[in-house]
Amino acid sequence: MDDSTPLAKAVADDARKRIALTGRRFPKPAEPRVLTVANQKGGVGKTTTTVNIAAALAHAGLTVLVIDIDPQGNASTALGIEHHADVTSVYDVLVEGVPIADVIQECPDIPGLWCAPATIDLAGAEIELVPLVARETRLQKALAAYLRDAQVAGTTVPDYVLIDCPPSLGLLTVNAFVAAHEVFIPIQCEYYALEGLSQLLKNIELIRNHLNPALHVSTILLTMYDGRTRLSAQVAEEVRAHFPDQVLRNTVPRSVRISEAPSHGQTVMTYDPNSSGALSYLGAASELADRGVAPIPSTTVTAQNDRGLTT
Repeated sequence: MDDSTPLAKAVADDARKRIALTGRRFPKPAEPRVLTVANQKGGVGKTTTTVNIAAALAHAGLTVLVIDIDPQGNASTALGIEHHADVTSVYDVLVEGVPIADVIQECPDIPGLWCAPATIDLAGAEIELVPLVARETRLQKALAAYLRDAQVAGTTVPDYVLIDCPPSLGLLTVNAFVAAHEVFIPIQCEYYALEGLSQLLKNIELIRNHLNPALHVSTILLTMYDGRTRLSAQVAEEVRAHFPDQVLRNTVPRSVRISEAPSHGQTVMTYDPNSSGALSYLGAASELADRGVAPIPSTTVTAQNDRGLTT
């Protein structure tokens, strides 16, 4: 197939992914992997990445729990989960101490994919958490209890837990960092993508030093990639140079199908599974799963200045 033009190359890449990934069963990790999907910059594809990676993993035979800790509740919407004000949600877990098992709902379109929904009540949780004891560890304790109880009871223990964060570095995001082992960072392929990333890495370092020594940046996914522009290629090259071990080979293109899917209460994996966006997320999820059984050495990621990022 002639792939001398960007369009032809994209079509050829999609064909190769479809052949390699369709029907493939992803390997199970030895123990549940807990990843916080974070980037304090808005509009980089955090929620889109969370729900589509989760859907891809579930489609490939794994059990996945999405914890929606963003007051906007967009991950809950995309997964077709009820999250109106009367629904018991992550707010009740954090503030009232309700067990996670009492709030999770199964995604109606994808067996094996569960979600702990967010409601608008979470918007006030930042303030309500302030006077509470061990306010930074409430999600971590609730999640640990959920995983432990599921194991003791012999019920299904999720292979992956993905925590969708708000675009901020407040107490909700701190709870997500403390609860996780790994940080998954979506980075938009535009000039401002790396602006502010150093602050995110500094906050991760603070969490590691004071609250969660096991936390590390394990995965970076390049989103909104446009192979027709030099800018996307330059941003991708710069990110790969700074984070050679963390960046996934697969990139996610700009895609109308990815944008349309949430309006139908779906992920792109069910809305249009043969689209370039769905195949890209399936490829990224495959890489993530393969790393879970044969992890590459992780390195400490630190930030030196606004754009001088080192590993």
